[in-house]
Amino acid sequence: MQKKIDLVNGPVLSSLTRLAIPIMATSLIQMAYNMTDMIWIGRIGSSAVASVGAAGMYMWLSNGLAVLAKMGGQVNVGHALGAADKEKAAEYVSNALQLTLVLGIIYGIICILWARPLIHFFHLNQAQVIRDAGSYLKITCGLVLFSFLNQTFTGLFTAIGNSRPVFLATTTGLVVNIILDPLLIFGIGVFPALRVTGAAIATVVAQMIVTLMFLIFAAKDTVLFRYVSYRKKPDMKSMNAIVRIGFPTSVQSMLFTGISMVIARLVAGYGDAAVAVQKVGSQIESISWMTADGFAAAVNSFTSQNHGAGKKRRIYQGYVSALKVVFVWGIFCTCLLIVCPAPVFKIFITEKEVIPLGVDYLRILGVSQLFMSLEITTAGAFAGYGKTVPPSVVSIVFTTLRIPLALILVHTTLGLNGIWWSITISSIVKGVLLFIWFCVFMRRENILHNHIGRKDE
Repeated sequence: MQKKIDLVNGPVLSSLTRLAIPIMATSLIQMAYNMTDMIWIGRIGSSAVASVGAAGMYMWLSNGLAVLAKMGGQVNVGHALGAADKEKAAEYVSNALQLTLVLGIIYGIICILWARPLIHFFHLNQAQVIRDAGSYLKITCGLVLFSFLNQTFTGLFTAIGNSRPVFLATTTGLVVNIILDPLLIFGIGVFPALRVTGAAIATVVAQMIVTLMFLIFAAKDTVLFRYVSYRKKPDMKSMNAIVRIGFPTSVQSMLFTGISMVIARLVAGYGDAAVAVQKVGSQIESISWMTADGFAAAVNSFTSQNHGAGKKRRIYQGYVSALKVVFVWGIFCTCLLIVCPAPVFKIFITEKEVIPLGVDYLRILGVSQLFMSLEITTAGAFAGYGKTVPPSVVSIVFTTLRIPLALILVHTTLGLNGIWWSITISSIVKGVLLFIWFCVFMRRENILHNHIGRKDE
């Protein structure tokens, strides 16, 4: 397999697809990674799922900080490589990794010191659920640095057109997690039964191994990482460029999670079982959004390098090719969640009183899968240009509107389902609006003008 893919020359669809397939496979593996935890934890009971769901919100929140260095580093490295400036690209790599280290350490310390009040935010009902949530939070978020590094390395390897290390490292992490989960959760042989704490330990150990593999791949890389000076003092100009591009996406991600936490608190009012449904449902729903996010990463790198090289026509062709793939995948996920909700949900939780709640969640969220995938892919294309503000504005405004809409709908006959409908409606609106915005942007940049049907540059 060719390690580095030339994104600025040759057939567009072939280049984009060869970069995207490992990333999409990696996203599916990451989804399986999360689902493996959920399947084993679900065997303990819905209360255990609720505890992991509450604590997991802070792991999700941490992604907002991680994306600051990941997005800013990936886009700037792509622009520099497109302009054939390896020295500048290497400088962005070192600054992105240094920023990642600082943010990961700070967030971990906060979660360890303030675990109790952070979990108390959700007003969970059972004492055991609260204790388990605190334990899971301290371990997974306390050692979140490894997750941060993995995300940044993923963005940097993708930026240079080499998604193979990402696939191999993530696959290894999944295998380790699959092996450790049952051993540490239920206790097999010499291993004690640690239940939720065991799941947290398994996750962190797997993340550590993924980080180690990324370091090995970086040491062997001859395209970019060999030129990186990791001990070099941060360059403020490069750091500012990373923050400038990554900040809107970081704020968007953290606000999105913060709003989701408020939604989760509303859900908790319907009992711990409802919290478990939201946690499991979001994991199942990740079949679509994690795959779309992986393909968006490929579009990001493809766009950034071709933007740096001044090849507008290839950008248009790459975006159209991406939309075709995402459209097919979005339709598939919609059909899966609407037509087969019960069999899919039973994989995680088998308690009869919980299954109907899960079926409602999947059917309602299934309506929005295509539009959500459209939003994610278009955000990747915007980011490739370094234009992270438009997707952030759309996401922040309409994700925020979920709260008042949910408060209105829960007081109708929909009840709990009103919360799920508030999520679906906002996802549809975001996907449509961002697509229209990008089309207007491309027209202003003269990217749409007479490009359809013309040969590649």
